[in-house]
Amino acid sequence: MLMLLSPAKTLDFDTPAPTTETSKPVLLREASTLAKLMKTKSQQDLASMMKISPKLAALNHERFQTWTPARGALKQSLFAFRGDVYQGLEADTFSTQDIRFAQKHLRMLSGLYGLLKPLDLIKPYRLEMGTRLSNQRGADLYDFWQAALAKKLLEDLDGQTKPVLINLASNEYFKAVDVPALGQVRIINPVFKDTSNGRLKIISFFAKRARGAMANFVIKQRIKQPEHLKTFNTDGYQYQPSLSSETDWVFAR
Repeated sequence: MLMLLSPAKTLDFDTPAPTTETSKPVLLREASTLAKLMKTKSQQDLASMMKISPKLAALNHERFQTWTPARGALKQSLFAFRGDVYQGLEADTFSTQDIRFAQKHLRMLSGLYGLLKPLDLIKPYRLEMGTRLSNQRGADLYDFWQAALAKKLLEDLDGQTKPVLINLASNEYFKAVDVPALGQVRIINPVFKDTSNGRLKIISFFAKRARGAMANFVIKQRIKQPEHLKTFNTDGYQYQPSLSSETDWVFAR
């Protein structure tokens, strides 16, 4: 069983990681290709294509101008990403054994790096998957990443009798995965809903935190069978069989 998360816009490269164990991104060559392409863009280009402020555009322009894959500021992705999902994940509370389990069972999608393991060393960057960036493989990052992501996910799931992918990523990021290319892999999409004005609805902030919390639950409980996900009850969420389908599992509170 393998879980997928989206990355985060908010990064923390100041706080030391609680482990010295590291790994290398499997698609680093492709990341370097994208970084070189981004290096040709002006600050104005970055502000326009990523819809960010001039200040953020200047920061990321500098990052891409000086980008080298293995030098400078580097940190394990699990501890570099912050934001709502990662507040729910609470990776800073992980034991050494938790981190090693996560390394086997958790992956993060990334606009720049494609697919990341928790201990993969990354550099500070901003490149969202939905960015329209014309490249050698097509008009955007979906064209660039789809085939490579499916291939690497299949490699990570290889050896499992009944391979299962738990999609805890956002729609923006999961669209980068070529689902038909995954063949017989079972995909489960946990959906988190909150009661608002007497109705159940997805509230983005809470749903993001819940995705991280479910990943935390799987890691700390060492869950390897998807049926055990139905016992998830962090922050008051409960599995709702009457609202769920074979692929979309609804948790509500």
